[in-house]
Order: sequence, then C-alpha cells, then structure tokens
Amino acid sequence: MIVIPAIDLKGGRCVRLFQGRMDQETVYSDKPSEVALRWKEAGAERLHVVDLDGAVEGRPVHFDAIREICRVAAIPIQVGGGIRRMAEIESYVDIGVHRVILGSAVIHDQSFVEAAASRFPGRIAVGIDATDGWVAVRGWAEVTKVRALDLARRIDPLGFGAIIFTDIQRDGTLQGPNREALAELCRSIQTPVIASGGVSSLQDIRDLLPLVKEGLEGAIVGKALYAGTLDLTEAIAATREAV
Repeated sequence: MIVIPAIDLKGGRCVRLFQGRMDQETVYSDKPSEVALRWKEAGAERLHVVDLDGAVEGRPVHFDAIREICRVAAIPIQVGGGIRRMAEIESYVDIGVHRVILGSAVIHDQSFVEAAASRFPGRIAVGIDATDGWVAVRGWAEVTKVRALDLARRIDPLGFGAIIFTDIQRDGTLQGPNREALAELCRSIQTPVIASGGVSSLQDIRDLLPLVKEGLEGAIVGKALYAGTLDLTEAIAATREAV
C-alpha cells in the first residue's frame, strides 16, 4: 500500500480544510514546492495534489504551481481539481503529471470521462467524494442524489487507473478512515482503490493494510502529516514490513 502525502492548494498556498469547508482552512506553507520536496526527501513515492480553487471554479487555477511541484519533486504526481476538458488533461500530462483525477465531470459529462479513459489508459483516476454515502461535486459544494457505491460500480468497467474514495465527514478531522465503506467498495469493483480522509496515526495505516488483498492500492494522508500525528517515514516503513 502506497502512502501518498496530500498537497492542497488554495490561494497559492498549501492548506488543509476541515471536512472540505473552504472557509475552514489551516495554512501550512506559502511555498507548495518546498512542501513537495520535503515529502519526497521523507520517502514519498507519489504525491496527491488538489487545486481547491480549481475545483470550485471548474477550471485549473494553480497550473504553474503544479508544474513547479512536478519539476522539484520528480516523482509520480496525481492531480485533481476543476479538470473538465481534454486540453486540460493534455496540459497536465505534458508537464509530467502521472495521473489526472476527474471528479465532477464523472457526474456531469460521462462521455468526456469515457473519452479521457480511452485516450490516456491508466493515467486517469476518478475521485469519488461522499458524505453519508452520497456523491458530492464542485468542490464538495453540491451533494448529488447518486450513491458513491453505485457510481463506482457503473464506471468500474471503463479502465480507470484508480478510484480515489474520500469520506468528506472524515477529511481533515483525524478521526480515522471509514474502513467499512472502503472495504465494501474494494469488494464491489475491480478498479484499484485509494483511501482518502481521516487517517490520523500509524495505527490507522496498519488498520488499512488488510484491505490491500481486497484491492486497496494506497492511502492519502494530509492533516496527520502537517499536524505531526503521523511520521511519513514510519508510515512507509510499516507498509513495507507488511509485504
């Protein structure tokens, strides 16, 4: 299982939100590329970068900052937030982004999502963000009437590189991941799953490891790293000991 540090961009800075609320942010750095380098030097094999402003506006806002992160980190990076057009995917791929994450478009423009999966096999991930099991889109500002599990099953045959499942109510809370929902998701689809939201400690990482045999590929960790409740090097070591 890959432990993936998160870098969330808002107003040009590295922040963390509480339950995805744009008005409840904690700023950790004015230089996101330095944060990326720190996680790389601590052993990160991949980074998860989200353009929060882009997710709200429906277009990439932090493209230049993400290009700099790609240059400095020189490790695989997955990027999401406001990506709704093929040209935007192409631009990210051109600057070295390993995997592009589509979220709202999966609900609002399925033909585009299918075309992207076909054109960039293995390079497209789908972000399914849910509150009480219902999919939320547009920077989590809009809760749909689509069940997260139903959506995952529907898109499973399309050949995405991964499905990133975020429990919004756990995100930024340090309450632990929603292991039950993750287990049900992993057992219901063939696409690899990446967990997001709530990881707070080394024990949370260890608790997720049994799900690897069910299809869990990785776990995104954000606030726990910034708040110091989880050491990245120790977390990575724990996953390797379990192999």
